[in-house]
Amino acid sequence: MTVAVLIFALTYVAIAAGRFPGLSLDRPAAALLGAVLMVGLRVLRPAEAGAAINGDTLGLLLGMMILSAYLTEAGFFGWASWRVVSAVRTPRALLWGLVLTAGALSAFLVNDTVCLMMTPLVLRVVDDAELPPTPYLLALAFGANAGSVATPTGNPQNMIVATLSGIPYARFAAALALPAAFSLAAVGLTLELLFRRVLSRATLAARRPGRPTIHPKPLRRALFCTALVVAGFLAGLPLAWTALFGAALCMAISGRAPREALLRVDWPLLLFFAGLFVVVAGVGKAGAAEEMHRAISPALGAGAVRQVTVFSLFTVAASQVVSNVPFVVLAGHWVPRLAEPGLGWLATALTASLAGNLTVVGSVANIIVLEMAGGRVHIGFWRFLRIGAVVTAVTLAGSLLILFAERALGLVG
Repeated sequence: MTVAVLIFALTYVAIAAGRFPGLSLDRPAAALLGAVLMVGLRVLRPAEAGAAINGDTLGLLLGMMILSAYLTEAGFFGWASWRVVSAVRTPRALLWGLVLTAGALSAFLVNDTVCLMMTPLVLRVVDDAELPPTPYLLALAFGANAGSVATPTGNPQNMIVATLSGIPYARFAAALALPAAFSLAAVGLTLELLFRRVLSRATLAARRPGRPTIHPKPLRRALFCTALVVAGFLAGLPLAWTALFGAALCMAISGRAPREALLRVDWPLLLFFAGLFVVVAGVGKAGAAEEMHRAISPALGAGAVRQVTVFSLFTVAASQVVSNVPFVVLAGHWVPRLAEPGLGWLATALTASLAGNLTVVGSVANIIVLEMAGGRVHIGFWRFLRIGAVVTAVTLAGSLLILFAERALGLVG
């Protein structure tokens, strides 16, 4: 057990820090090295390591990445953002438009992709309109994180929860759509309140961004394939193979070689997931995951509501230390032991997603937005935490109450 725990600890330290002192390791490389060490030091046999990799999660993520790549190439994200900023007339309306658009897109497409595609246009708009960038960049990041709660395809951690738990897409979405909608409204209201003085002084300049270039035929084909995939999800078809079918169909009918779209796939993220599954499997086989569960189980209590509440707070804290995706992979050993595993899985997806709004490093979406903003805006760790703490507290408290109300009404089981 000692070897497995040591490999696990070193891997998660590297993941939390984003690097390891003295080594040129980033998060995907750290996960791969941890996986190789689990096999090389005989914690796992090669066959066990291969079996530990959850192909459904990787297939679902790959399929959605390819679809997003084709939508990007066709100009969908630029067009959607342009439609929003062209329709608003006041700084407050722009704030709300960004929150709701980022949230709606992130409900069906991966939130990281939404932020990657929308951030450049938001920066251009705030520059042209001479607006303070901070509230609008936060609206984009917070809105994307909150909206991604709604479905299994909203973010990577939801994909893991959906595949590990086996909860059907429709039931998952039915349970978390209302908490996601509440969270979006709470994000908008909270940001409007916190930045009320800035927004009241700001004016929206008359200059508008030019209409972005779209490619109608490829866009229609990509939207058709995406709609087909969502319909398959709702019909209860296997998530991974449905997403891969839509991606393959899109490649076949796009009218262009797929190489450019495939280059947009985040292959290091897929490697990161595969490595994590192996590392956590090694911890599980060695009995360390069981020991961790014994350590936290006394605090969980016996009742389902208490267990979910305590575990949700634990999820928020752990997601800031090791990031939400690695935590959710590890939580796969613990959630099935809760009094109501179905409720526990949904609460884990909800909490891990909303926890991303607490700190700068809590979500990849946050990092994407702020990194792309570069020197145009500086939001330090502590300032982000002050704002993120309010947003996270409000959205998490309200969303969990909604989830518990749905359980009381028999809508979640």
